[in-house]
Amino acid sequence: MKIALIGPAYPLRGGNALFVAHLYEALSAHHSVDVVSFSRLYPSILFPGVRQNDISSSPLKKHPARPLLDSVNPLTWFSAANDVTSKRPDVVIFTWWNPFFGPLVRTVAAMIKRAGIPVIIVAENVISHEGRAIDLILTKLALNTADAFLVLSKVVEETVKKLYPNVPLFRSSLPVYDCYQSGDVAPQSVAQERLKLAGKNVILFFGYIREYKGLMNLIEAFPQVKKEIPNAHLLIVGEFYKNPKEYYDAIDRLNMKDDVTIVAEYVANEEVYKYFTASNVVVLPYNEATQSGIMSISQSFGVPAIVTNVGGLGELLEDGKTGFIVEPRNVRVLADSIIRYFKEGREKEFSAEVIKRSQANSFNTILEVFNNIFAALKLK
Repeated sequence: MKIALIGPAYPLRGGNALFVAHLYEALSAHHSVDVVSFSRLYPSILFPGVRQNDISSSPLKKHPARPLLDSVNPLTWFSAANDVTSKRPDVVIFTWWNPFFGPLVRTVAAMIKRAGIPVIIVAENVISHEGRAIDLILTKLALNTADAFLVLSKVVEETVKKLYPNVPLFRSSLPVYDCYQSGDVAPQSVAQERLKLAGKNVILFFGYIREYKGLMNLIEAFPQVKKEIPNAHLLIVGEFYKNPKEYYDAIDRLNMKDDVTIVAEYVANEEVYKYFTASNVVVLPYNEATQSGIMSISQSFGVPAIVTNVGGLGELLEDGKTGFIVEPRNVRVLADSIIRYFKEGREKEFSAEVIKRSQANSFNTILEVFNNIFAALKLK
């Protein structure tokens, strides 16, 4: 079957491009897949980060992609749609994550549907985490074109079902990203020595730093953790999407400067393993979420997690088996869960269970879901 997959791809960076790369690999094992990507994803005025392109020396998953779309040039939307339809794919798959792309997806998908080609939308979320009043309008503009949906969490499933009760809806979970393993991966003790954290109980916060991710809650909880776990160390790795001053000020105010390491940058693919292999636990103190690529990465390294019970985060681990699930926006509860994790010595037990479960959650699983979607749309 011929499939067109439309979404951001390398050399664009981030979780969406990583998802497209993994999905291409899974689908192309059985189908012919054409990836249509972006020459420009966001105009610089709307992008809060340092750069949009990946700084890694090479992509984690090499695949062909054609950068036909410019998010702010509608002429490219029409030409890309014409290009896709001229190749007569059996189905077109869009990845969806941000209302900003509503007009683009609507334009391209509507042209594709007029050519008699069905459209599947993979919805990471419905309304962005830092949404505005117009976001629902822009989202509906795009999602109205779907002949079928694939969602990756229960919270998104419920929202899509409410908006589109008559459109076929399928659900999977975000598979494990097992692509960051390196030949240089070392035991935890060696990895900690390399980061000058030898002998520490390392608590990792990883990924873009945005307000909804609740990093400030973790910083506020950390002094309580230090009282009970003297060798605890907080490792914060990620690019700030706003002025980081308030975070640095909070660390100074709490007298935690010597106990917190901040790597304020987007990490190249080949450097990611350093931080996960050195960590004893990953903490996702999010105030809201759908699912998390960070969880998928941590699971691939067998690192247990402590997450807040928001969106689909709780679906990604089993409380008391592979980590702990805690109430969001509650500094005391968050601190208590971290303290409990170390005092009860749960790392080895949880890690073994994480590894076992991650082996069953590969992109082959999501491929099975796509085969069900293809059958529902009567595609061969």
